Amino acid sequence: MSTPSASSTPNASADAATGAHPHEPHREGLANRLNWLRAGVLGANDGIVSVAAIVVGVAGATSSVAPILTAGLAGLIGGAISMALGEYVSVSSQSDTQKALILREKEELRTQPEAELEELVGLYRAKGLSEQTARAVATELTGQNALAAHLQAELNIVESDVASPWRAAVASATAFTIGGVLPMLAILLPPDAWRIPVTFAAVLLALVITGVTSARIGGSPVLRATVRIVVGGALALAVTYGIGSWLGATGV
Repeated sequence: MSTPSASSTPNASADAATGAHPHEPHREGLANRLNWLRAGVLGANDGIVSVAAIVVGVAGATSSVAPILTAGLAGLIGGAISMALGEYVSVSSQSDTQKALILREKEELRTQPEAELEELVGLYRAKGLSEQTARAVATELTGQNALAAHLQAELNIVESDVASPWRAAVASATAFTIGGVLPMLAILLPPDAWRIPVTFAAVLLALVITGVTSARIGGSPVLRATVRIVVGGALALAVTYGIGSWLGATGV
């Protein structure tokens, strides 16, 4: 590999560090946003299935609106809180780990900058760069932002992208709530005779939408991912409705 010229070194260094051209979005930031979007879609999907299963099960046992509404609200609120707590705990652990790694890297750069530079050179050598090019890239990136260069090359971390547990918790609860509102409206608004058919149709249509969206975001086969979600949701509705109908018929 030829040594980069003085005029091309900045762009070459940036490209080698980030793997992107200057006009492209930062890949880690883009991946982070896509992960958030996909998590939101899956959270909405959980809300749709969970709340729909509850209200359909209760509707199978009684035609009275009060118990259906009570059970639906309990499932909606309880599910949203549970999702928020789970996401908060999960992201807190991830965030704490990332912050600890960042602090350790800062301390190493403060106490042993020469060793850290050699380490960075070695990392770029391991990626296939020649000794001369690796040292030029490592030296320039160290001069621009040593911490960012090491976090990216060693740990694949971007300091500004460290996740916020509170933001994750609110996003998760919001997504679940948005998804859960749909079956609530579908079961409560139609006349008694149409409640179950309308709810089944609305929920399955919503699952098709979330399945397609999730598959496209994740880059997986659309048909297979959508069928999995729709079949799973339909099975949950059928089982809970069957149990509710049986309990209602036996007067339990």
